[in-house]
Amino acid sequence: MGKHAKHAGTTGWWRTKRTADGSSSGTGAVRFRPLPVRSTVRLRRPVDIWHKPALSAVVALAVPDLALFALGRLDLVLYTSAGAMCALYAHGLPYAARARALPWVVLGMAASLAVALTAASLVTSAAVLVALASLVAAVHKMVCDATRIGPPGNLILTFIAASAFFVPQRPAEVLPHTALALVTGAFAWLVCMAPALVRPRGPERIATARALEAAAGLLRARAGAAGAPPAGGTESAKAGDGEAAEAGDAEPAEVARARHATAAAVNAAWHTLFLVPARTPEKAAARAGLERLLVRAESALGGTPPDPAAEAGRLGGWARELRSGRPLPEVTLTAAEAEELAGVAGESGVALEPGMALGAGTGRGAPVPGLRRPVPGGPRGVRAVADRLRPGSPLLPIGARVALGCALAGWASMAAGVGHPYWAVVTAASIYQANTTLSWQRAFQRTLGNLLGLALFTVLLPVIHTGHLAMIALALAFQLGAEATITRNYWLGTVWVTPMALLLSEFGRPLPAGTLIADRWLDTVVGAAVGLVCCVLVTNRRAADRIDLALERVAAAESAASRLLAAGTVPAARDAGSPAGPDGAREAGWARDRLAGSLVELREAVEVASGEWWQRALPEERIARAEQRGHRTLAVLLRRLSAPALAA
Repeated sequence: MGKHAKHAGTTGWWRTKRTADGSSSGTGAVRFRPLPVRSTVRLRRPVDIWHKPALSAVVALAVPDLALFALGRLDLVLYTSAGAMCALYAHGLPYAARARALPWVVLGMAASLAVALTAASLVTSAAVLVALASLVAAVHKMVCDATRIGPPGNLILTFIAASAFFVPQRPAEVLPHTALALVTGAFAWLVCMAPALVRPRGPERIATARALEAAAGLLRARAGAAGAPPAGGTESAKAGDGEAAEAGDAEPAEVARARHATAAAVNAAWHTLFLVPARTPEKAAARAGLERLLVRAESALGGTPPDPAAEAGRLGGWARELRSGRPLPEVTLTAAEAEELAGVAGESGVALEPGMALGAGTGRGAPVPGLRRPVPGGPRGVRAVADRLRPGSPLLPIGARVALGCALAGWASMAAGVGHPYWAVVTAASIYQANTTLSWQRAFQRTLGNLLGLALFTVLLPVIHTGHLAMIALALAFQLGAEATITRNYWLGTVWVTPMALLLSEFGRPLPAGTLIADRWLDTVVGAAVGLVCCVLVTNRRAADRIDLALERVAAAESAASRLLAAGTVPAARDAGSPAGPDGAREAGWARDRLAGSLVELREAVEVASGEWWQRALPEERIARAEQRGHRTLAVLLRRLSAPALAA
């Protein structure tokens, strides 16, 4: 997502063609956007779970490295590292989903390694190897984006594969070396699954805590803006029911950002909970407790409680309890929410005892309450990935950027005299993000971090030359440092990644320090410069098309939700005997999920398109109207389903 992209409707970041009445034209106009500089090196707060992938990777790397050291075969470190670094993936997924996702990561890593080693054993032309490595890098980028596997994305896969393309190899060695990657990948799977023995519900608790914290931030933002007059000066914006504010009319920018952050966090948390199996009463009861907390967080999108500061403190306290592993707090559901759960339970054949749907009696061994299910009908699994890679997908221009940029960067590095230009390929592959703005930032960050990392490597050369055990210790320390800092800013993490990557190459085929540092310095500059030029030249014109599709989905979801509200099939939250019954509550819940998901997708599409430096003018008025109407309808749905929770 475009973290630094401004909200649609702001001015000063782009120029658009204006009509006679002053409104912006959504078709035919072209805009130019300058690239940001100051925000590129700004440090952020680290991600809350950075230590999980860091420690997993350190353990997964340390065991095979020490085993190879004992055997005197540190020349095999590249192949064992290929599997071990799979431990960096899927830490945001619940353990059941992680157990399914990680084998695919390991298989993808092993397949990429096998292709690279086979090419290295059969192809002697460095130029051809660069072309093949670039194609593999493009595949990595598109598949990782389509699967939404999350950090570290395509970067680790491309680094290992690009390195392997330039490793001297015999055909008979390909299978044994690939097998090493598979074995260490299996060990990485065990390492990543081991925390389930201690905190089996840790990932879903963290996802719910994030949603609670985002909702608390939204309530605090509203409380802070309550005393300020709205930009539009309308009395409706001051209405006690929050109708105009929920619609987005004259909403302060800080509140709008907090709203979008809360919607995204809640949406992500629901997707996480949908991945949690509930095959036993105990597991279902634990998930139901998280669902009640998430419903409470979601209610912040539907209106402001009488005391928003107190509610924000309550949500924040629950989030801290979730992170600490304490028992789940009790949260009472509204009558309408209970009917929704009862409808889901009836659909799945689960009988509820009286009072169970209200959140009571969910102790150990009690009957299982109804659990929310994903909206039916949408593609999932392999079908969803294939749908994101279909012809016309916005991922295809990004793949073309990666392939062309990596190839040109590698060839330019060869022309400059570098014999093994894999680092230029990796540098070019690493800078390609969702749009030109983010790619520019990543190119600057990569260059700065690499050059500082080369300086760090140079300073530590005396320690490195003391022996292999010191090299292993430094490599593990660099891995830990990279994960600890890379979420604060990419350039800071790259300071540690660079010397670690240089050490991995030193284990297999040592080069003179001067040659190694000079080559990597040249590869970094060439890769970033050529990659960025290709990124600017190959613009993603389909990014604006994604906005059109997202607008259509928002309109369809909003119309469906409005029809439910107009028809009276949404149960009133204060009316436990609503004639709508469980079926109406369940349909209302699905309508809410469709609308919330489509609004999050629209905001993501706008931020991606806003970061393209050369793009047709965005339909700013259509986007603003769609978001306003969508948030208004979503707020009404949520108020009907959770109003008593706001006053609890």
